[in-house]
Amino acid sequence: MEALLVSYGIEWANLLVRWLHLITGIAWIGASFYFVWLDNSIRPPKPGSELEKKGVSGELWAVHGGGFYNPQKYLVAPAELPQELHWFKWEAYATWITGIAMLFIVYYFNASAMMVDKSVANLTGLEAVGVGIGTLVAGWIVYDLLCKSPLGKKEGLLGLVMFVFIVAVAYMLTHLLSGRAAYIHVGAMIGTIMVGNVLMVIIPGQRKLVEAMKEGKSPDPIHGRRGKQRSVHNNYFTLPILFIMISNHYAMTYTHAYSWLVLAAIMAAGVLIRHFFNLRHKGRVSIAYPIAGVALLLAVAVAIAPRPVAPIVPVAAASAVPAADGSVAAVAAAAPAAPDFAKIQAIITQRCASCHSDKPTQAGFATAPAGMMLQTPELIRQHAAKVFQRAVQTKDMPLANMTQMTDEERSEIAAWFQAGAK
Repeated sequence: MEALLVSYGIEWANLLVRWLHLITGIAWIGASFYFVWLDNSIRPPKPGSELEKKGVSGELWAVHGGGFYNPQKYLVAPAELPQELHWFKWEAYATWITGIAMLFIVYYFNASAMMVDKSVANLTGLEAVGVGIGTLVAGWIVYDLLCKSPLGKKEGLLGLVMFVFIVAVAYMLTHLLSGRAAYIHVGAMIGTIMVGNVLMVIIPGQRKLVEAMKEGKSPDPIHGRRGKQRSVHNNYFTLPILFIMISNHYAMTYTHAYSWLVLAAIMAAGVLIRHFFNLRHKGRVSIAYPIAGVALLLAVAVAIAPRPVAPIVPVAAASAVPAADGSVAAVAAAAPAAPDFAKIQAIITQRCASCHSDKPTQAGFATAPAGMMLQTPELIRQHAAKVFQRAVQTKDMPLANMTQMTDEERSEIAAWFQAGAK
């Protein structure tokens, strides 16, 4: 009973922290999208106008929610510091904190099941956690050093190098951790880079601008340029990280033999689509970018499409048939026997029902994952397609193969399903 209550408490923690992570993430991404749009959409004031004399580099008019708005951007800073100044930082910090909390709740507290895949690498749970945390730290250090290097002045080349680096990390992680854990840690690394930009570059730069104005000095524009660079980077990271956040629901991606390449292509598609919108905000419409992004996604869908699975078909006993020369030839019966459902039920009961039942016996589960229960013949037949997909096609279930389902058992399930799941 105590173990059940602990599992139930962890499930509630998972729910509440995930919900908070989603809320704060929406706030952060919404602000990021808005300010990049604003920066790309403002237009310079008329030469000699009062706005230009005030140091305004651009403005725009907008209507929203029944009111008119007139945001203005200063080239460096206004002549006087306003009494009330709004900062945008807590959305980023809260999103990262809740994201790390999710890593601990879902992955680190149950690393042997959620992060270790013995068919990939023979790691302990603690070693897998070390790989995950090390990736977050190393990712920020490499990215920050690249931005501060001479490469940081060449945005296109910097973006290409960072993309190659992220793909290399994805390749490494998919050869050390389970597919789900590898994907989520690529996303966590990108998220750490994004919050590092806010914490270590954007906000400190803004503080220096404010401090210079308080001291009556002219603010150094370098802080604004650095902050904008990192803010734009965060904008391009957004669509890839959003995909990774939902990827654990789509085993067809992270269980593929070339899952790192699948992730690379989907991330590239997200960047191309985001670039289209950023250009559009500036008044440039280049349809080639979203076309290329969609083409990449379609190519991935075709490349990882499931292939027919050859089931193990029991063959009826051979029968002796006399030949014309008087010899006897053995001919196998053509009609295969359908797999015995009792055998299929025994496999699923032994390998799957410890998690997928109304009262799971597997530690760490208070309720059946995704609400899918398999403890009765009716429920097994109801979820036959999903069982076939996850146990045979993607082979990501049972989780970390903790119950040691064999390839022969997977083939039996395939034969049963393809014979009509009766």
